[in-house]
Amino acid sequence: MQSTETAIGIKKDNRKEVVKMLKQLLSDEYIMYTKYRNAHWNVEGHDFHSKHVFFEQEYGKLENTIDKVAERIRMLGFYAPGSMQQFLELSELKENGPTSNDSISFMEVLLEDHNTIIKFIRESIGENAEAHNDEGTADFITAIMQMHEQMAWMLRSSLKTFS
Repeated sequence: MQSTETAIGIKKDNRKEVVKMLKQLLSDEYIMYTKYRNAHWNVEGHDFHSKHVFFEQEYGKLENTIDKVAERIRMLGFYAPGSMQQFLELSELKENGPTSNDSISFMEVLLEDHNTIIKFIRESIGENAEAHNDEGTADFITAIMQMHEQMAWMLRSSLKTFS
């Protein structure tokens, strides 16, 4: 029988540190996904239909990302967290909601969360590549950061007001 050890050229201690970061990212993504679902379900106002559709499109992007992050954890030889309790313990995002159910209130909360995730990923890219010898994860999370930058831009543009 062949060994099932993860022998991919990265020391186990380094993989463990990378996975610690990925577990937080997975948790952040899942909390944000839940907030987008909440916005999709509960948004009200004159722009209901367009924002209802918008929030659905955005949580679809996160759903795909969640799966990829969990699978990256498995590729590195560890188990992904999979319960709300674990996600809440590992996430840096707050379990907060808007003050009202209008689209602007939802978007303000979501934009703050995107900014938090972008900063976290940006700080993690170099550490993964340099300190932990995992350029693959550095590239992987760079693409996720770019997705969040695009999503944040959409929210910022929607929140823009003109005097």
